[in-house]
Amino acid sequence: MKLVDEAEILVGAGNGGNGCVGFRREKFIPLGGPDGGDGGNGGSVWLQADENLNTLVDFRHQTQFRAQRGENGMGRQMYGKAGEDLTITVPVGTVVTNVSTDEVIGDLTQHGDRLLVAKGGKGGLGNMHFKSSITRAPRKATPGEEGEERLLKLELKLLADVGLLGFPNAGKSTFIRAVSAATPKVADYPFTTLYPNLGVVSVEAHRSFVIADIPGLIEGAADGAGLGATFLRHLQRTRILLHLVDMAPMEGGVEDVDPVEQVRAIERELEKHDPELLQKPRWLVLNKADLMFEDEAKERAEQIIASLGWTQPWFQVSAISREGTWPIMKDVMAFFDRQKEEADEAAREG
Repeated sequence: MKLVDEAEILVGAGNGGNGCVGFRREKFIPLGGPDGGDGGNGGSVWLQADENLNTLVDFRHQTQFRAQRGENGMGRQMYGKAGEDLTITVPVGTVVTNVSTDEVIGDLTQHGDRLLVAKGGKGGLGNMHFKSSITRAPRKATPGEEGEERLLKLELKLLADVGLLGFPNAGKSTFIRAVSAATPKVADYPFTTLYPNLGVVSVEAHRSFVIADIPGLIEGAADGAGLGATFLRHLQRTRILLHLVDMAPMEGGVEDVDPVEQVRAIERELEKHDPELLQKPRWLVLNKADLMFEDEAKERAEQIIASLGWTQPWFQVSAISREGTWPIMKDVMAFFDRQKEEADEAAREG
């Protein structure tokens, strides 16, 4: 299924029911007085995060949602029934923005998180509220208030611990197949990955993390070029980035680029989209070492690292043969363990 990560929906809460003008009419009680009841409150609209959903595609088919209206009040001081709330389920990781104000009103990051996006209108008052020593038979009641209506932008950001990034055909899909149970489509042509793939890497019992294969980026992605532009936002939630680079690019194709220049190009796109992405831990993974002799691959890797002046961890692997991939996963798990220890220590000191 194609992942749709943006959608706009119109939500409307229910209007409140109108108050009632009524009078008590009983035999032998000629002056029964006002007894019109209040209208019921309109239903509200809520968004709720559901971990079983992973796409916003359903909102392509249904874009308008409205909660139930409150019932009108009735005689004998009978209140109108309140309208039922409407709950709309969305994937975990959905950011909700009010289109008219461009204000982010919520971020649903945990399963079961709920967000009120449109409040129901309050029910009107019946005439029993307007009786006084001066006005014994009021014929006044108030209408119900209108429910809130909002145009919302829903934006899905994948909740992954590790993000794979790189040029098309760098081997990201092959890499995620090698280290997890994910089975993304792989082929020898650019833009094989058309939507993000998630995989769970299980290092050992009860120790795992989520890895995301982001569609390949090209120069100009932050400005809307290529397929990766839409998915740059998914990298913002990751805790660490694995930057895959093809050590032996194909000749004559879109990959006929110096690996060092590929790395620099991706860095420029990350900075354009969000400078904070460059501050994330980013490890370099030099892939497709199997296409070169061992000595040649080692020499080329050292040249790339020296040219980049790379100071963070780097690895030389062959994703297709899985050689060198698992040690990276163990190092990533150890990195997360250190992060947790540092956070626990800071909490204790704080």
